[in-house]
Amino acid sequence: MLKVPANLDPAAAAPLLCAGITTYSPLKHWGAGPGKKIGVVGLGGLGHMGLKFSHAFGAKTVMFTTSPGKVEDAKKLGADEVILTKEPNWHAEHAGTFDFILDCVSADHDINPYLALLKRDAVYCTVGVPEDPIKIAAFSVVGGRKHVTGSAIGGIKETQEMLDFCGEQNIVSDIEMTTYDKLEEAWTRVVKGDVKYRFVLDNTSL
Repeated sequence: MLKVPANLDPAAAAPLLCAGITTYSPLKHWGAGPGKKIGVVGLGGLGHMGLKFSHAFGAKTVMFTTSPGKVEDAKKLGADEVILTKEPNWHAEHAGTFDFILDCVSADHDINPYLALLKRDAVYCTVGVPEDPIKIAAFSVVGGRKHVTGSAIGGIKETQEMLDFCGEQNIVSDIEMTTYDKLEEAWTRVVKGDVKYRFVLDNTSL
């Protein structure tokens, strides 16, 4: 049985059991921490938790986003730097500087520019799970012996570890409460990406 620390708001802690552990697990496994440069791709339900955890682990944390409107949010959530990936040559000055990149984007996108940012033996990990197969150019990985992997969720032991860490660091998800009579509206906003950053249903509205 999982125990949520008493100092955490239960509603804001609820998404930790999904988005929280999904991002905590790979960041912890691949050693995010002091002295490491970590990239997080996509600022949404998963990405905002990736930023919080990477920052709390003590890593230099960089946010990759296509949206200029998300720059300030990313910095408030823990990003030391924000890179806008629609800018010309956005990746040029960052080539070969990242220890780990966590990709939280579920839409189809080209990952090869991100692979060019990895150091030798560094890791690119997807948790966003795009619908179509990920396409990797061979030369994106053979030069530098780079690793492309993925991660799902964590077991009970690791999830409790994550919850305890959140209690110590006072980390919860950024949420919007909604009610059952507004489910259609909530779903429409989810599809549009207009949520900061997780909806939580109020069961007292049943």
